Amino acid sequence: MSISPLLASALFLREWLRRPRQIGSVVPSSDRLGRAMAEWLSPDPDDLVVELGPGTGAITKSLLARGVRPDRLVAIEMSPDMAALLEKRFPQIQIVRGDAQEMARLLRPHTAAGGRVGTVISSLPLRQFSPEFTRELAGKILAHLRPGGRWVQYSYHLGSGRQRGTEQFHLRGSDVVWLNFPPARVNVYQKLAVAA
Repeated sequence: MSISPLLASALFLREWLRRPRQIGSVVPSSDRLGRAMAEWLSPDPDDLVVELGPGTGAITKSLLARGVRPDRLVAIEMSPDMAALLEKRFPQIQIVRGDAQEMARLLRPHTAAGGRVGTVISSLPLRQFSPEFTRELAGKILAHLRPGGRWVQYSYHLGSGRQRGTEQFHLRGSDVVWLNFPPARVNVYQKLAVAA
C-alpha cells in the first residue's frame, strides 16, 4: 500500500512530539539513507533481517527494494500507531509490536525453527538513551546475530567515534549520508566469526 509522504511526515511529527527521546528526528529518513543502510545486508537470502524502530517504513522500503525476501524481514516497532501504519503499508512482512529491549522474547517465534539473524538494521536514536540501555541493547544484538552478522546503525551525530556498547564488534564501515535531513552517519558493526 502506498502512503503519501505528507501522511508519513505528519505521523512522524506527532510521534516525535509524544516521545521526543525515542524518536530521533521530526521527519522520516530519506531514500538515500535507506539505500546506504541496505547496501550492508547479509548476502545470504535465507538470513533473517531484523529492523529496529522502522517508524513509517522509509528504511523498510529500501530493504525490500534491495531484495530482502518479505518472509525474512522482521520489523520491531514500539509505537502502536506506526506499527498499524506499517501493517497496512507492508502486509507481507512480519511486524512485531514491542520494545527492542525485549528482543529475545519478540524474536523467539522467528528464530525457534533455526532462523539465523544475518543483519540488524537500527534506526533507534541510541545517543539519546542511557549508556546502560545502549550497552544492554548492543549485547542483545550481539547475542542474536550469527557469526559474521552485521549491525547497521545510523546516527545524526556525525563524529567518527564508535557507539557505546560496540566494543565487541568489528567496525566494518562508516560513512556520512549528506543528502539526508539531517545528515546521518551510517556505522556498520560486524560480529566476529570467532570469539576473540
